[in-house]
Amino acid sequence: MVNLRQFATRVISVNFEWATKLNRLTLNVAGLWPNIHENASDRFLSNLRAMFSLFLLVFVGMIPALHSLVRTWGDMMATIDNLQFTLPLLTTIIKLVIIWWKKPDLVLVLNTIADDWSNVKSDKELHVMIKRAQSARVVTIFGYILMAVALFLLICLPFFGTSLRYRTNITDPIKVLPLQSHYFYDKNQSPYFELTYAAQALLLIMSAASYTGVDNLLGLLIFHLCGQMENLKERITNIKQFKNFNGGLAIIVNDHIRLIKYFDIVESTFTVLLLGLLLYFGTLFCLYGFLIVAVLTEGREMSMIRLIYLISVALNVCGHMCLYCVVGEILVAQCEGIYHAAYNYEWYKLNPEEARTLIIIMIRAHKTLHITAGKMFPMTLSMFCNLIKTSAGYVSVLLARQARQRKAPATVTRS
Repeated sequence: MVNLRQFATRVISVNFEWATKLNRLTLNVAGLWPNIHENASDRFLSNLRAMFSLFLLVFVGMIPALHSLVRTWGDMMATIDNLQFTLPLLTTIIKLVIIWWKKPDLVLVLNTIADDWSNVKSDKELHVMIKRAQSARVVTIFGYILMAVALFLLICLPFFGTSLRYRTNITDPIKVLPLQSHYFYDKNQSPYFELTYAAQALLLIMSAASYTGVDNLLGLLIFHLCGQMENLKERITNIKQFKNFNGGLAIIVNDHIRLIKYFDIVESTFTVLLLGLLLYFGTLFCLYGFLIVAVLTEGREMSMIRLIYLISVALNVCGHMCLYCVVGEILVAQCEGIYHAAYNYEWYKLNPEEARTLIIIMIRAHKTLHITAGKMFPMTLSMFCNLIKTSAGYVSVLLARQARQRKAPATVTRS
């Protein structure tokens, strides 16, 4: 019996590790993974990596990029080219700080996930959990592939003299770096150029790990919650499998309350972050739309490889925002499923007192759980479509401004 129990525990641990492995590997790079078995030494090393990541993002990336933004402010194309890197850096810093601050709360959420894998369940419930975990893994792998392609183009191509940026003699006098930035020293001299190039390459890797890892973490948490909601719906539908109706209903209510608390922690952790990402996505999608239209209409000024890069990054940004909205839509559907399962139950075959107790679940399940941006905007597919439509409308504004700027005499002196 002991050996059988140890074997079951080992299998459960393997399932939990399998479900969270990809997210853990990425977030550990930036020191953001909320380890549920963390000791003092691991906590110190994790915080050290997070501080190092923050230092890179601020002093190697953000401040020099802002300095370069000020110097290119009169050139619309150079300014937009700068913003397509500066805005993601700023967003990554916000993600890093919030997740680092909320790690104790996320530990509670991961403990809940570990408990869900360890609790006794039927084969059907286990299949649902594996299916949801597999969906989260597919989304994670797809996000990593897109980010790896962008990193390869950004880091490797400048090494061979090919730049993906809109180059000017204001910010790129001689040698090409992955990011548009301006430092207080002459970065064109050796070994300053080599050190700066290596620092920016490391910055991009840490930034990609933080940016993609945090998005995929939310996908993991919500997909798991959707799986548990689906299992809860099945328990309500098959409540007669319990020997005692009231006892079985009490178990269902306790599980429902536990999942609501789980959701409240996730919502409070990501709601402010989602509000910033909403504004960030709208702005960045507008900028990428403008740059892609500029490439298509003025191909002689921009290379085809830059067009491919812009399209791939735009798809990556859209994919991350779509991930938030898709998981939010799935969660809404699962919450409605619980309500309908209680509503459609054969209450007329129960005693009046037992039938009335179903109202408790119906009342609470009628209040849908929404992932929101700043407690204001529910993350659903309809909101995503409206955001795309609004952002695309501003592309014409940028194109009109660029046309006026070309007609006006040049005001930027190039040195």
